[in-house]
Amino acid sequence: MKIALPSRGNKIDDHFGHCEYFTVFTVDTTAKTIIDSQIVPSPEGCGCKSNIAHILAEMDVKLMIAGNMGEGAVSVLNNCGIDVLRGCSGDVKAVALKWLEGSLVDSGDCCHEHEHGCHHS
Repeated sequence: MKIALPSRGNKIDDHFGHCEYFTVFTVDTTAKTIIDSQIVPSPEGCGCKSNIAHILAEMDVKLMIAGNMGEGAVSVLNNCGIDVLRGCSGDVKAVALKWLEGSLVDSGDCCHEHEHGCHHS
């Protein structure tokens, strides 16, 4: 199974749509281990209006583990067959391992200022 985490450095980026890149882990959910990892460049502009959900779906990503994310982005990811788990922070590998252990749950928090798409600086 593959999971993706919006990343800045080795940490989960709190804003899905503006992360530096996505860390994609291939995991063995039975052995609860990370088998492989790769970096996927983040598209220019806001993630919710980009084709990143389709790119990740084509890579067979099944779960996005993120910090904050607007409902529009959640919907786009879900429509591409990618589940979303929000409210996470910290080192991407540590968070992925916590998910494998079953100790993470979705916060249900969405980034309300982004409900209409992307914010404008």
